[in-house]
Amino acid sequence: MTEGEPRRHQVTEIPPVQAHITEYQFPNIVCAVCGQATRAALPEEIAGQFGPHLTALIAYWTVVCRLPRRLVEAMLGDVLGIRISLGSTQKAWEEVSQAVAHPVAELQAQLPGQALLNVDETGWRSNGDKRWMWVLVAPQFVFYVIAAKRSAEVLVTLLGTVFHGILGCDRWVVYLTYHGGRMQLCWAHLKRNILGIADSAHSRSAQRFCRDALAIVARLFRLWYRFRGDLHDRRGNPKPLNRRQLRIKALPLEKQLFALAERHLNDRDREVRNLATALFMHCHRLFTFVEEEGVEPTNNIAERSLRSAVQWRKISFGNRSPEGEIAVARLLTVSQTCKRQQRHILVYLTEAVRCYRRAAIAPPLLPQRS
Repeated sequence: MTEGEPRRHQVTEIPPVQAHITEYQFPNIVCAVCGQATRAALPEEIAGQFGPHLTALIAYWTVVCRLPRRLVEAMLGDVLGIRISLGSTQKAWEEVSQAVAHPVAELQAQLPGQALLNVDETGWRSNGDKRWMWVLVAPQFVFYVIAAKRSAEVLVTLLGTVFHGILGCDRWVVYLTYHGGRMQLCWAHLKRNILGIADSAHSRSAQRFCRDALAIVARLFRLWYRFRGDLHDRRGNPKPLNRRQLRIKALPLEKQLFALAERHLNDRDREVRNLATALFMHCHRLFTFVEEEGVEPTNNIAERSLRSAVQWRKISFGNRSPEGEIAVARLLTVSQTCKRQQRHILVYLTEAVRCYRRAAIAPPLLPQRS
């Protein structure tokens, strides 16, 4: 007889990996009357040398795993036993880019109507020339584009001359000059600016400004963590806050920050003076998150979305053609949008390639209303 639960021990293994090759034969059929030989045309869905899953896997390894093309070529040979040229991996990658062109264009069309967007940008290279990778994060999707400029022209192209939603960003002058509506300026950037000034502050006035500003930041984020439900605090076990309580408790801090900035508008330290001027002009834009549901006090979501692009750039050293720029932006858009929606990216890419080869439209990247 046995007693109690048995000991359970599981070992996970994969079977030997071997590529499956399907050969299609098209015989010549000779007409018995005229003697003319004919042969069936190759169907579009099997026109390529690689199946949809393998084609999507090449793009997956490139965009999600950020593997250089030569390493993808080596993995195909060593792991799957598929000998493939470097040009073929590039061709497969470009085909996936074409397959997702329509759903990515649909996302771009949705940008101007979003109620909230977080935006950021970073440097890029294309054939040695300077470019900029822009990312715009909406509640349901992420959109990337590589542009030649770091100017408001990019925002006008993507969002129109006037954006009616809330723009989450840092204090880069382009955002401040483009958007006259509601904004959420990033507190993380502000804190880094204050700490940078504190490191080199020599005057008592500058040191006092940094000390008081950092105290306001700390108190505000304690309120935010309580509102969010993160109650770990060195000062005990504070009760959570609702939206109304957050507004009431944050209002004195907004007034203190505004008053602090006003006192230092003519500070002898140039960096303190510049930051105080920015806070005096845009103080209200730091507190939008207190009023609006779904708005975060930092722009971390856009910065995290750029991290994958930066890692890819360091590995691949950028692009060599405009087509490559478009492919990178599209595949980053698809991968990060699928991640945001908790969708399986490889499954999506495979289905997109299948649709493309049947001259059909790939599945949408936006959730469909029932």
